[in-house]
Formats: sequence, C-alpha cells, structure tokens
Amino acid sequence: MPKSYKYATLICTVLSILALIGIIIGIVKLNPLITIIFLLPAVIYEVYRTEGRSTKWASWWLLIVLIAEIILIVANISFDLTEFLGATEKRVAGYTVPLGDIKVVAPAIMAVLAVILFVRTRGRYTKWLALIIFITSFAIVYALDPAIFSELLRSGIKEGLKQIQ
Repeated sequence: MPKSYKYATLICTVLSILALIGIIIGIVKLNPLITIIFLLPAVIYEVYRTEGRSTKWASWWLLIVLIAEIILIVANISFDLTEFLGATEKRVAGYTVPLGDIKVVAPAIMAVLAVILFVRTRGRYTKWLALIIFITSFAIVYALDPAIFSELLRSGIKEGLKQIQ
C-alpha cells in the first residue's frame, strides 16, 4: 500500500537539513558519529517509505549497516578486511567496494545500498532519501579518514560512469 505523501516533502526537507548539519559538524570536528546520528532519522524514514521487495531489503540492510557502524565507532573496533579477504576490493550487489578498515567499508556499503535504492525505486521521496544517504556516506568516510575519502570518491565516480553507460 502506498505511503502517505501528505507531509513527505516537509519531512524530507527537514531530514536534508539535519543531514547537512550532521555533515558540517562531523567534518569540522572529524567525528563521524555526529554525522551518523544526524543521518539516522533519514535511514529510518527510508525503511518506512520503501515498498518493493529489493528496495525494502536494501533499506533494512542500510539500517543494519548504520547501526553496526555506530557500534564499531563507539567500541573503537578496527579490522582490516584487505588482509582478511586477501583483496583490495569486493563486489557487493554488482558494485565494486574498496576494502580496508571495516569502519570505512561500512559507509562504502551504505553508499552502494543508497545507489541501489535510487536506481530501483520509483518514488521521488525514496530517491530523495537515497541521495541524502549517498552524500552523507561520503562525509562519514571523510570524517573517519580524509585520505581514504579521495580513493572512495574516485571509485564511486568510476562506478557511476559505468552505470550511466
């Protein structure tokens, strides 16, 4: 059953502003947890708004990854996936994700899930939310490690161009 559109524009606008505030504060303080906390309402609303099987799956996984990222940051858990998997990148749902510290990989997975949501959904509000999540995922990576940010951005652009062609 389609979700109500009555307040969707207002809610998405407020969530965009919250995400922007979280991005600014998180980058200035180089604290990804702030950015994540400000993104959490957008992800929860994305879970609520999605209706299709694959989009519902992607939005729930997005929430799970976001919660896992909070736990990893709060508990200060580091784990190098490059050494564990013996590769520098991995394919996730048809998209290439660069590997490294698990705290940096989680926002990369979030960005991939946001792309999946953007591509597979028909609703403008779920697309709007996916865009908020995609942009904020890059801000989280920057707050975690500005050096890895440029590598992830380059990879994201490459994947984006591949999808356009």
